[in-house]
Amino acid sequence: MTLSPFFIDVTKIIFVLVLLTAAVIITQRTLNSLFSTYAMQSLLVALLAGVLYWEDRSTVLLLMAILTIVTKVIVIPFVLRRIQKNMSMKRDLDFRYLSPTGSILLSTLLIFLVYEVFSHFHDQLSQSNLFFLGAVIGVSLTLMGMLVTFTRKMMVTKILGYLTMENGVLIFSLFISELPFIIEVLIILDLIMLIVLSTVLAFGIDSTVEDFHKRLNSFSTWFED
Repeated sequence: MTLSPFFIDVTKIIFVLVLLTAAVIITQRTLNSLFSTYAMQSLLVALLAGVLYWEDRSTVLLLMAILTIVTKVIVIPFVLRRIQKNMSMKRDLDFRYLSPTGSILLSTLLIFLVYEVFSHFHDQLSQSNLFFLGAVIGVSLTLMGMLVTFTRKMMVTKILGYLTMENGVLIFSLFISELPFIIEVLIILDLIMLIVLSTVLAFGIDSTVEDFHKRLNSFSTWFED
């Protein structure tokens, strides 16, 4: 696929913004800001799919853009905010292994390392520099999401790390190997189940059976709000 110069520039700008959102997720402590940043990152990923659809006119790309907006920009952030509201949490102050500054430095190193490794396979990956760059950004975002899961303590924040990793996988698939639409649907369903199971664990991990039922019953009322 050959992109016009205008869309090449737009895509590169989106790449930069995606990495900036990942950096915010790594360092941000306020949960509402984290959820908003993830929604913005997902919107940028959907915009990437939209840009490629504009050039390629592939129905799969359009469906991926729509699915990303519905699930990752609207539904998942909404669910996470309701979880945060019912658990009375506002901030995730605890970091482990690495400080925010250390995490950013390591993320920068990972991006350069991925670029260096992939540069040896440039011709095999793609004939286009933009598609090569898309592969680098996708893998780098996946690693940055993994870094979030290792450096944050709160379950909700770890979930954001997994969600960021999935965005990285999606970017990689958009520019290197087209991910079948049904696989993307299954991945999103898995993410939603991950959120539900992680929430259940977060509620019940430090309680008796009776206390767990009380907590879960009070939490379930948000479906009725």
